[in-house]
Amino acid sequence: MATVMQKIKDIEDEMARTQKNKATAHHLGLLKAKLAKLRRDLLAPPTKGGGGGAGEGFDVTKSGDSRVGLVGFPSVGKSTLLNKLTGTFSE
Repeated sequence: MATVMQKIKDIEDEMARTQKNKATAHHLGLLKAKLAKLRRDLLAPPTKGGGGGAGEGFDVTKSGDSRVGLVGFPSVGKSTLLNKLTGTFSE
């Protein structure tokens, strides 16, 4: 199996060989994305994510009054959303 450095070199070589035109733009974009992902993994190897288990947390106390405004187009469900979230009726 190839190492990360070898994969990066292979992708760079393929990008150098590929002509740049409309027909190859998508392919070059995919190669650039793969190259960026490999470089990112090379700099900071991916960590295995837990599940939010034993991490340190924080608690925010509720205090004071607040105002919230819902902005949107007519008839998209702003009042319905407010009714479902608060369990009350709004006009």
